[in-house]
Amino acid sequence: MSNRPHRSPLISAGILMGAGLGGFVDGIVLHQILQWHNMLSNRLPPNTLVAAKVNMYWDGVFHAAVWVMTAIGLRMLWSVGKRHDVPWSGRTFGGALLFGWGLFNVVEGVIDHQVLGLHHVQEYATNKLPWDLAFLGFGVLLLLLGWSLMRAGRYDSASRGSY
Repeated sequence: MSNRPHRSPLISAGILMGAGLGGFVDGIVLHQILQWHNMLSNRLPPNTLVAAKVNMYWDGVFHAAVWVMTAIGLRMLWSVGKRHDVPWSGRTFGGALLFGWGLFNVVEGVIDHQVLGLHHVQEYATNKLPWDLAFLGFGVLLLLLGWSLMRAGRYDSASRGSY
């Protein structure tokens, strides 16, 4: 059996939690507070009560899915905390959170905004593409920042108390 530290369980938990939390930021800020779009607002504009209720339902399904991702990631993190072969690194975990959020933005932005056309970032803008590209660009920035923090975390001490 190897005594070599294993970072991948901490990274996996962080990526899953980051994707879930990134989904919450998207849903809370863009769907609810700013009301720029809903899950199906490009396919079914919420300009009638029935259409608004359908969009609200699918927003709820979306929130339930990101809640499940976050909960699974939290469970994984709890398990990591019991392992002595996983170095506890704030840079590694924080980088994984950012990487997960960026991964969420890129995957959701490509699939929902571009491929399926379910909605766009700013559904009511005359030109939706710049908003969608900014969302993707922010996702790529989060991926790069998260990756660099995870790489920097490789040099953290293998002791359980390092941050």
